[in-house]
Amino acid sequence: MAIRNSIAPIRPFPKTSFPALRAALLFAAASASIAGPLAAQDSSPQAGIDDLIPDSAVENPEDWARDNGPPIEEDDSAVSVEPDAPLADLPDLAVDWPDDLDLQPIEPLEPDDSIQLAVPDLPDLATDKNLAVERLSDEVALAFPATDQAFPVREDFIDRFEALSTIEQLSGSDDNIAQLAARARSDQELLDEILRAYGYYDGQVIRTVGGISPGEERAASEEATVRFNIIPGQRYVYDAIDLGDLTTAPDADELRAAFEIFSGDFVLTDKIVEERIDLDIALGETGYPFAAINEPELVIDHRAVTGSLTLPVSPNGKYVFGGVVSSKPGFLSGKHLAMIARFEEGDVYQRSLELDLRRAITATGLVSSITITPKEVTPPTADTPGTVNLEVDLTEAPLRTVAGSIGYGSEEGFRLEASWEHRNFFPPEGSLKVRGIVGTQEQLAGVTFRKNNFRGRDRVLTVDAYASTVDSDAFDARTIALVGTFEKTSTLLFQKPLSWSVGLEAVATDERNRVIGGIARPRQTYLVGAIPLFAQIDTSDSLLNPTEGFRLAGRFSPEISRSSGIESFYLRGQIDASIYQSFTDKVVLAGRTRLASNVGTRFFNIAPSRRLYAGGGGSVRGYGYQSIGPKNDLGEPTGGSSLVELSLEARVQTGFFDGALSVVPFVDAASVSIEQVPDFRFIKYGVGVGVRYETGFGPIRVDVGVPLNPDPDDSPVAVYVSLGQAF
Repeated sequence: MAIRNSIAPIRPFPKTSFPALRAALLFAAASASIAGPLAAQDSSPQAGIDDLIPDSAVENPEDWARDNGPPIEEDDSAVSVEPDAPLADLPDLAVDWPDDLDLQPIEPLEPDDSIQLAVPDLPDLATDKNLAVERLSDEVALAFPATDQAFPVREDFIDRFEALSTIEQLSGSDDNIAQLAARARSDQELLDEILRAYGYYDGQVIRTVGGISPGEERAASEEATVRFNIIPGQRYVYDAIDLGDLTTAPDADELRAAFEIFSGDFVLTDKIVEERIDLDIALGETGYPFAAINEPELVIDHRAVTGSLTLPVSPNGKYVFGGVVSSKPGFLSGKHLAMIARFEEGDVYQRSLELDLRRAITATGLVSSITITPKEVTPPTADTPGTVNLEVDLTEAPLRTVAGSIGYGSEEGFRLEASWEHRNFFPPEGSLKVRGIVGTQEQLAGVTFRKNNFRGRDRVLTVDAYASTVDSDAFDARTIALVGTFEKTSTLLFQKPLSWSVGLEAVATDERNRVIGGIARPRQTYLVGAIPLFAQIDTSDSLLNPTEGFRLAGRFSPEISRSSGIESFYLRGQIDASIYQSFTDKVVLAGRTRLASNVGTRFFNIAPSRRLYAGGGGSVRGYGYQSIGPKNDLGEPTGGSSLVELSLEARVQTGFFDGALSVVPFVDAASVSIEQVPDFRFIKYGVGVGVRYETGFGPIRVDVGVPLNPDPDDSPVAVYVSLGQAF
């Protein structure tokens, strides 16, 4: 932003001829030499020029000088030179010059009249009724006009100075007077700049270095202080605002309202920058993809105490969206990109919607770079906006991914999962994934087809087929399943306040309770069909590490089960709620509850793998996975028809590893009942402490839990390691 001063022309001296000027100077010199010091003591009228210079001196000045001047004594030592003598015969003239004379070069010093050294007889500015002193530290004090009306921006002025001051940044350092004076000079320039930023172009800053005025109180131990007296002067206002060609835009009045600087407002350079951004946003959001705003220019008129602002604006026509054109139609077609865009053809162009499309393409994970360029299709007319297509230039990212994860729980043992995925096996955005799990209690092999942005933005179709075996404390199950899900879900780039899913599930499972002490329990085959439904409201500020907000989710699955000739209909329901609250920048209190029930049939008609259990790293820490709940005569967990869980933990950030390490004390509780309504007959408590190490993709969690009321078979300590918070 250019700021220029408007200065009045300087009047030249009147033209004077050289002979006349020379005569006047000779006259003045003659008068001074004749009058001498006596003239200053003589109170009689001064003699005229005619009285001082007689006519004879004018007619023949040489004779008059010889006759009236002092006598000339003859000097025998004088050298006589004949006029006709040759130059070679002239006598030698020599001047002795000392050989050892070494003259140092003279370095001129520039005076600095703005600096004053505090001395005992300085005026007591601190007690002046027109000044109020604000001591910022032991080293710096500012003196302002005493009334707020004289300097209304005082508080903001002080905040800005403290943030930028050289002296304030080095407060407490052991500086001498010279160092303090050098920093004070820099801060004085800073104060001058800040005054101009607030529209005080005639302001003055007077600094005093080395002490403070005698009338100001200070502690006896305080050392030298720099004090700046701020004399702001009159504040300048705008007299004219020129926004270039903005008036040619169809929405000129609305756009002008977005630039909230008007004639008569106080000059404030920060506001010029802010309002320029607001105007640029308004142009981009109301249909002007080619709008341009050049650098502002502020011209200051010191005589009128005003400023004239010029901001060259070129709207360059209003447009609506056309189509989306892809540079790789076989990879991500323009039709597919237009489907995931949040605008339709004919909608008024908005820059934010163009940026949103860029984010949506990035979220696919299929591209490494994107360039979106608006291209004019039809130009605008006086009555009709033009049309622009968005041309999308894509660079493919590597499409194949090999991933793995590992986890450990002292009760569940190890769990290793690996997968291979091609993320665009069925273009556009159709992925194929092969995965496997090997663990102490679980083994699985599965194939998953996933279609992102299926028939709408952020909608996902998933078909998953897998075979698994699970050998837990509660049951032994061999399962084959086919599950299809259509969902709208949150992602790390697009966390949504509402997500949902609906699915179909077909399961064949052969199960039995655990084999304990060599006693084989009978196996039972279940054929299950289900329609799982899910919905969640999420106001939290992060998917992996929330610190504020809440989540409320519901899962409901109407199911039909057939086993040993018995057909059962029932509803599996579950509600999860969690809340997160920050009390300081380093402490987050998190709480969670879960309520679940299987309603509609007898407890033993439901397959063991589909009953309700508690215990483990995502439930009650300190107990084994699915170990909490009713047990049979052999000590086997049988699961239940109702469940209640509660958890509370404090996530306290430490100063270790630059704040990446947190300590988390927690307490958990749960009750599982055979009845469809909880009776709290089998309630368990666990407490413990964990640590979290924050990485770029989420916290690594290590929890150590202790059961407070364990059963004989429960371990005294349980350890859990995973990625992400417990809830």
